Amino acid sequence: MMTLYNKTCQECSQLITNRYSTSFSMGIKVFDKKFRAPIYAVYGFVRFADEIVDTFHDYPKATLLERFRQDTYKAIEERISLNPVLQSFQEVVHKYNIEMELIDAFLDSMEMDLFFHRYEDSLYKKYIYGSAEVVGLMCLRVFCEGNDAQYESLKEPARSLGSAFQKINFLRDMKSDFDERGRVYFPGVDFTKFTNDEKLMIEADIKKDFDDAYKGIIRLPKGARFGVYLAYVYYINLFQKIKSAPVTRVQQERIRVNDRKKVYLLFQSALRNGLNLL
Repeated sequence: MMTLYNKTCQECSQLITNRYSTSFSMGIKVFDKKFRAPIYAVYGFVRFADEIVDTFHDYPKATLLERFRQDTYKAIEERISLNPVLQSFQEVVHKYNIEMELIDAFLDSMEMDLFFHRYEDSLYKKYIYGSAEVVGLMCLRVFCEGNDAQYESLKEPARSLGSAFQKINFLRDMKSDFDERGRVYFPGVDFTKFTNDEKLMIEADIKKDFDDAYKGIIRLPKGARFGVYLAYVYYINLFQKIKSAPVTRVQQERIRVNDRKKVYLLFQSALRNGLNLL
């Protein structure tokens, strides 16, 4: 009956991914089947931790996050959990040898959101590493399936892609982060005095991350390449919309790519993939 339990837990992580992110859900669906459940499990884990610090405003966030951390450690140590998200995640940790350093760095970044509202340079880099880059590395562990040499050769591009995604999220969510949580992630930026020059500098930094990331995407294992490329294309499209928007719009609304456009990008990317043009 453990097979049924594990499958049910995996489906919970899939449901969480589908409910919270259409972009990543569509990307995962085009992975080779063997990669789908493990990546859902990774997303479910990081999504729930993020929810604690970003959403549970009327509850003791620090207590809940610490409990989630300890439950994570116990699930990994004991190889079992009654929390379906942690059950599916611990299976992936063991199967693909995901390092505890990556898990600790992620949870540390979540904890930072409980105490910091301004992120100067050293904190900014630490936060991006823990909140985004290590998530890319967890996924890369899955894609490489134990091939350590391949993993090492793709680590830096994977980190760059996670960094690009996170910085775009910071720009997209500037208003809600400031209004609802009092946070400004970009070093030296005052949300109330955000300038076009500052926006251009951030965009140049993101473009470099994307350029570095693409060099790794095209070298990913075949069963993962198209799905990661699709997420890359979605975020590039969002990036272009943000670049073309004036500073005042970024301060006033959450810029997004609509679902119809995402479907178009899916078919366009599938055609490029089919013609080996990635």
